[in-house]
Amino acid sequence: MDFEIARGLLIPFLGTALGAACVLFMRKSLNPKVEKALTGFAAGVMVAASIWSLIIPAIEQSEGMGKISFLPAFIGFWIGILFLLLLDHVIPHLHMNSDEAEGPKTQLRKTTMMVLAVTLHNIPEGMAVGVVYAGWKAGNAGITVMGALALSIGIAIQNFPEGAIISLPLRANGESKG
Repeated sequence: MDFEIARGLLIPFLGTALGAACVLFMRKSLNPKVEKALTGFAAGVMVAASIWSLIIPAIEQSEGMGKISFLPAFIGFWIGILFLLLLDHVIPHLHMNSDEAEGPKTQLRKTTMMVLAVTLHNIPEGMAVGVVYAGWKAGNAGITVMGALALSIGIAIQNFPEGAIISLPLRANGESKG
């Protein structure tokens, strides 16, 4: 595997890991206002990365289709939504500040279901980074290594507060800092 691809795939992971490492330096709980601010920031970065690094380039790559150049991005977007809805129904998971699990009934621990919720969220991120790097590696003229790297960094920036927001409730539920 090329160094650029390996680096690009590891950058979002490092963002999450560094954010989760914040639990080593923080108190047992996070101020709710700070938690909301971090969640809002993470959501904004993800929306920006989705639009500028995925949707707009997909439409630009389909310019030859004329007025329906939006169609591949539109179809891909909805296939992604349906895929995540399917996973949402088949993977037991628990959202923060919730006591009721979603998905099939299970005897899994609360902390395990919270980790599954994060994993469910990270699947499309990993797919997006993988697809962009695969497009660059395949020689697609519309995808540059810098564009792929920008997407990886954008997702890492979004994953940093997410890692912190998730690690603290796990700690509050009795998990060790390690």
